[in-house]
Amino acid sequence: MVRQETDIAARFAGLRVAVVGDLVADRYLRGTIDRVSREAPVLIVKHDQTETFPGGAANAAANIASLGGASLAVGIVGKDASGEELTAELAALGAETRSILASSRYSTTTKTRVLAGRSTSSRQQVLRIDHENRHGLGKDDRENLRRLAVSAAAESDAIIISDYGYGAVDVDLFAELLSVARERDVPIVVDSRYRLAEFRGATAATPNLEEAEAIIGCCFEPEAAEEIRRLLECRALLITRGGNGMLLSEERQPVTQIPVVGSAEPVDVTGAGDTVIAVFTMALAAGLDFHRAAEIANHAGGIVVMKRGTATVSLEELSESLASAAPRVSAAADEAL
Repeated sequence: MVRQETDIAARFAGLRVAVVGDLVADRYLRGTIDRVSREAPVLIVKHDQTETFPGGAANAAANIASLGGASLAVGIVGKDASGEELTAELAALGAETRSILASSRYSTTTKTRVLAGRSTSSRQQVLRIDHENRHGLGKDDRENLRRLAVSAAAESDAIIISDYGYGAVDVDLFAELLSVARERDVPIVVDSRYRLAEFRGATAATPNLEEAEAIIGCCFEPEAAEEIRRLLECRALLITRGGNGMLLSEERQPVTQIPVVGSAEPVDVTGAGDTVIAVFTMALAAGLDFHRAAEIANHAGGIVVMKRGTATVSLEELSESLASAAPRVSAAADEAL
């Protein structure tokens, strides 16, 4: 049952969350389709605007800041234009950037999406170009990042591990952060695109359906959620399933299906998982139980997928969504009686 959180702003205010992982620059190049080129059967797009937004772990940090929390972004960027833009954008959104390592030996992971359309129509994504660091982290960068991550975790109310496979987080770093979380008795929540099975023992994990299927190696059934949770040795597992809502598995409780909030046809799912893990973790840090935290995260995800591009959810939007659900739940309860 979704219950209204009238004090959501007070619960989230000032919560310190360390977000450790792969910082990504999500760049959007917007333009107007002019004509088809004579050189090749491709569109000629006249450039109108370029914007850079925090992506990956940086998007989770941005969401925490937008909800009134103190987010400590921990990761590595290059000493390049993308790294400077990403760090500046995070700072402008209110996230703390002092734990971001800038290295001349690293290239900032950058995803450039070309959005184009006629002057009278909406712009659609026609191309994505990914610039990735291909050399891994050197020994010095790895040690410096480890130091920054452990320091940030030691002053936080919760820890997020956001692994997109670009090398910022490895099993050794996860083990150190897990130890810090247990010593300080704070939640540590993990998501990993390719290696979730290697990160065992966290408070909770928030994979999407594809990531969950990769762990069990076959077509996913709801009953498998409990199997995955036990494999990951975590207290709760929250699986996001797009238009089919979420599945929550927690200790000594039956697997719960949480229906989608809002439209089952999203506008753009880019970064939705970052929003979910950010809100879920903040709710746990605020003392809410797994089910209530999952419900609130579900509302946040439902909001952000209706926005174009990499986006965040605000306190006002989240509070309004939770409040609008309360009358429907009360009415359903009265009808059942």
